[in-house]
Amino acid sequence: MKTALIIGSTGLIGSQLLNLLLESKDYNKVITFVKRDSGKQHPKLSQHIIDFDQPESYQELIVGDDFFCTIGTTIKKAGTKEAFKKVDFEYPQQFASFASKNKVKNFLLISSLGADETSGNFYLKTKGEIENVLKNSDFESVSILRPSLLLGNRQEFRLGERVAGIFMRTLSFLFFWKTKKIQTHRK
Repeated sequence: MKTALIIGSTGLIGSQLLNLLLESKDYNKVITFVKRDSGKQHPKLSQHIIDFDQPESYQELIVGDDFFCTIGTTIKKAGTKEAFKKVDFEYPQQFASFASKNKVKNFLLISSLGADETSGNFYLKTKGEIENVLKNSDFESVSILRPSLLLGNRQEFRLGERVAGIFMRTLSFLFFWKTKKIQTHRK
């Protein structure tokens, strides 16, 4: 039996992933790292309430088999580019560093379609930068998933996502571009 570790378990994707992992027969323990109590209860769940800006307080807790990084924000919600980069680059980088040192075998990152460290778009550039850090890490495997628009029930209202969601649902049959396979990087 394995242990899964997650950051971002209270977000749109992370909360769904958490439910799947808790019901999975492959994992006997699921550890989450959160800013405040999520209120989630399950016999397999171990929740660590941490200050993400105090890595020395949690680095020894990052022990398991598979690390899932679904943490993310928007520049609007973060308030500044610097605050956005802290959540989408610095925190994942810090956790990946500790997970690697603590011999976690596999790291999975939810990134973004179009992520590229050379992009002129700050959001996509930041996503590309964290991808490159992970591609050059010491994990047995790194999986990077690049979803497009993330649709679902959110706590906050996002007009752009609502409009794009309607557009995508209505006109999705018009998109014939070739999709890329999920790439797993193994050492």
